[in-house]
Amino acid sequence: MKLKTIPYLEQKWPVEGNHILAQYDNKSIIVYQAYRPSIGQFAARYGHFNSEFRFSRMSWIKPNFLWMMYRSNWGTKWGQEVILAIRIKRSFFEAVLEQAVPSSYNPKLYPSHPLWKKALESSVVRLQWDPDHNPMGEPLKRRAIQLGLRGRMLEEYAGDAILEIIDISAFVESQRINAISGKYSKLLTPMEQIYFPSDSFITQKLNLSPESTA
Repeated sequence: MKLKTIPYLEQKWPVEGNHILAQYDNKSIIVYQAYRPSIGQFAARYGHFNSEFRFSRMSWIKPNFLWMMYRSNWGTKWGQEVILAIRIKRSFFEAVLEQAVPSSYNPKLYPSHPLWKKALESSVVRLQWDPDHNPMGEPLKRRAIQLGLRGRMLEEYAGDAILEIIDISAFVESQRINAISGKYSKLLTPMEQIYFPSDSFITQKLNLSPESTA
């Protein structure tokens, strides 16, 4: 599967609210991760992670390309030079969302702070909402999601959930100057749309905003 890109200025995204922006189809969804070359290049070449991949740590996946660019400074941060677009099973992504526990307390979901804390400590998926950023790294009103995986969920992610691993570092490098210089008329980014879980309960649990906030 080739990553679909379009001019950044043609993207139709909400300007505020909590949204999952992603490139997806009926069976799969793209998430992004950044690694040092010894991990990232191996993964792209062989379609799986090598022994340097740490299952003892929480690993964060991001369906939003520009959030990954902000975190990695367009692939220039040490240890994040190789940007991977990882196509995973959509059914697995839905399971991740279903089991996600928010990183901050929400009284609508948990009757008490201790119960939330207990759920967070035992969870295999951690959910975090952060301000999204424009290509130059400036914060926006829209919020982006990132999901931390550990334990059995991380093992499944690094195993059967992955359909394809694509090294997009060259693409990132080719677009970096357009992004950081603000030349948005020349900037290409992966085509992304609002993603809604198939289960409305998960939508409520994640505190997703309606599409009408665009």
